[in-house]
Amino acid sequence: MEPLQSLRGMVDLLPSATATWQRIEATAREHFRRAGVSEIRTPLLEVTELFARGIGEATDVVGKEMYTFLDRGERSCTLRPEGTASVVRAAIQHGLLNQGPQRLWYGGPMFRYERPQAGRQRQFHQIGVELLGVADAESDAEAIAVAWDLLAELGVGGLQLELNSLGTPDDRVRYRAELVAWLEAHREQLDSDSQQRITTNPLRVLDSKNPATQALLAGAPTLADALAGESHERFARVRLALEALEIPFVLNPRLVRGLDYYSHTAFEITSNQLGAQATVCGGGRYDGLVQQLGGPATPAVGWAIGLERLVLLLSQAEAGEAAAAATPLLYVISRGELAERQALLLTCRARQAGLIAERDSSGAAFGKQFKRADRSGAPWAAVIGEREAADGVVVLKDLRGDGPEQRLAAGEALSWLVELTT
Repeated sequence: MEPLQSLRGMVDLLPSATATWQRIEATAREHFRRAGVSEIRTPLLEVTELFARGIGEATDVVGKEMYTFLDRGERSCTLRPEGTASVVRAAIQHGLLNQGPQRLWYGGPMFRYERPQAGRQRQFHQIGVELLGVADAESDAEAIAVAWDLLAELGVGGLQLELNSLGTPDDRVRYRAELVAWLEAHREQLDSDSQQRITTNPLRVLDSKNPATQALLAGAPTLADALAGESHERFARVRLALEALEIPFVLNPRLVRGLDYYSHTAFEITSNQLGAQATVCGGGRYDGLVQQLGGPATPAVGWAIGLERLVLLLSQAEAGEAAAAATPLLYVISRGELAERQALLLTCRARQAGLIAERDSSGAAFGKQFKRADRSGAPWAAVIGEREAADGVVVLKDLRGDGPEQRLAAGEALSWLVELTT
């Protein structure tokens, strides 16, 4: 019988990789605490209508990438492909918006059926922030600052903020008409995906990854030219706030993001250490989403960080640190029933004293256990055989130097090791 394998794009997170994930999560949690942002946890499974209404039926996410099925009650259900719609649904359902502005963050797995590649899987993980009930331009800059400072605190290098304004819905209606007319005039020069998007989601053509299409779009009308005066003024205030915060940015008039609910500020934070998949964080303002999902008119801004890409950036630099952190100080070797009981006691007492200790539970010959002790990287081995168990003592062996063996009572051995590390 062949062994079972995980589904394509569903990746196991093995112990050797968890140190970086844990550091990111712990740093983010403390970072959000200082920023006054509270955690919210939503289900992985939602009604499909939530994403069809919230993200937009014409988007690639809803049209091509969602994991959707009928449950036993014949309800259409979807594994969440992103976090914002679920957070907004929860805020509406539980009346959080009646309590004033909400500063929320979430984390966990998302699901999209797309081609797996480095930093992008079909089950992927995000950490995101949603500021609900804030309308001023300075809140856009604050949301960006929370993301920027978190990435800097984590040690991500080569960061760049790309910024654009999508304006109001009226701005986009005007721009859409201009863009569609231009795209139709150049239809034959567009790639096939872009040709299809002319009628379904023309703004997404601007985000095409086809080099020939991108070169052609250099002559297309820009959204900036279609913005009304009020939208221009608001975007100028966002830029002034970012300058005051000393967060450098570049304007990207082609940045539209992939979800329909964005308005006004849209942004991405990229890193030059990631190659083609450069985006680490993306987000923007979505003032119409809460009302679109059945809640009161509520301004909002938020973003999400993809953890897989972030881990790619950090894991190589932290590989040595993580290995060192996981290396035990003490490797406990034993053989014989009484010795194994005493070895368990010594191991647990060592951990209670703050030491990293590992116990060999194989019951194998001492030679094999010593080989495993050496591979563990531990500098010290505690050896308990039948004689040591009967006498209530432990033999400490220096595995990395030429120090002499020490035959000590278990309590003395533990005290000696604790003193060694302080």
